[in-house]
Amino acid sequence: MKNAAEKQLVQDLLDHAGVRIDGDKPYDIQVHNPEFYPRVIAGGSLALGEGYMDGWWDCEALDQFFDRIMGARLDKKVRRSKAVLRAAFKARLTNPQSRARAFEIGERHYDIGNDLFSVMLDKRLNYSCAYWQAANTLDEAQEAKLELTCRKLELTPGTRVLDIGCGWGGFAIYAAEKYGAEVTGITVSREQLKLARRLSEDLPVKIELQDYRDLQGTYDRIVSIGMFEHVGVANYRTYMQVVHRCLEKDGLFLLHTIAGNSSVRSVDLWVAKYIFPNSMLPSARQITTAAEGLFVLEDWHSFGPHYDRTLMAWHRNFTENWHRIRESYDERFYRMWTYYLLAYAGSFRARRNQLWQIVFSKNGLRTGYPSIR
Repeated sequence: MKNAAEKQLVQDLLDHAGVRIDGDKPYDIQVHNPEFYPRVIAGGSLALGEGYMDGWWDCEALDQFFDRIMGARLDKKVRRSKAVLRAAFKARLTNPQSRARAFEIGERHYDIGNDLFSVMLDKRLNYSCAYWQAANTLDEAQEAKLELTCRKLELTPGTRVLDIGCGWGGFAIYAAEKYGAEVTGITVSREQLKLARRLSEDLPVKIELQDYRDLQGTYDRIVSIGMFEHVGVANYRTYMQVVHRCLEKDGLFLLHTIAGNSSVRSVDLWVAKYIFPNSMLPSARQITTAAEGLFVLEDWHSFGPHYDRTLMAWHRNFTENWHRIRESYDERFYRMWTYYLLAYAGSFRARRNQLWQIVFSKNGLRTGYPSIR
């Protein structure tokens, strides 16, 4: 049989996760092209994702597959490929998230199409982890996240808020409507800018197309929801310095970010190529090192498992509404986007990715900070 040795090598690896090739469990993989085996052995995670996009293999429940292989730490059992090593070495010598590249993530991801995100996300267009503590639907869970965030920031009417990475204005609009806050939001996506401005035009909300490094002025509160993942380790300290400069002395800063369990300087090659260019996940050490000497850490809230449920809701919306947008995309995009959403869901389920909300103050709150959950 062609590529029999390579197939056995892949199966031996998958055995660690309890996954079978051409098995009958929903997390087993069905291989349609025998060239898949040498391809994935040579190309690692990039080849695995591209092979799926090309239809070389399928899996009934990709989220369960990734939960198993992530939980079994298969990425640690495989010797890193030359491509991965080259990417890590390049990341150490360059700054992929430099000012000159600041708008690439907007152009290549967030500008894909507002039609896509409108059918996938909740009614307020929140593209970040929802809070399912007492919620039953995606709309309820995202509103609960916004309410949680506003309460942690202790917003009151007239509070001047800076939203770094404001997306389509979900938080800014909620904070203005429910709390009377005056919000300035910045984004690097032109599509987000246009829609956010239209949605917030009757509110005390201002949306700008701007890189965070160009921020000026001071604010009572600063919030950043799902943007820090695009900053990059070479810029973490600069980012914290900008926030420190823009925050009033008695202000609060809330950082909402996906994170990893260990410090890295590069991202998965498939994710970097097809989903989030020039991005990486920070670690706890990298965040606290960047903030040291600038801020006092007041609160650290971890609710990563909520992202699993959020991603599954996004995937359900995406697949159920595919017929509404399919003329704007092709089947390879459908497979790519499905792979992205379900791979991340499995990663959060396996606790390989985390979601944190961290509250900082400049000088420490003398009466203490009330941890809000």
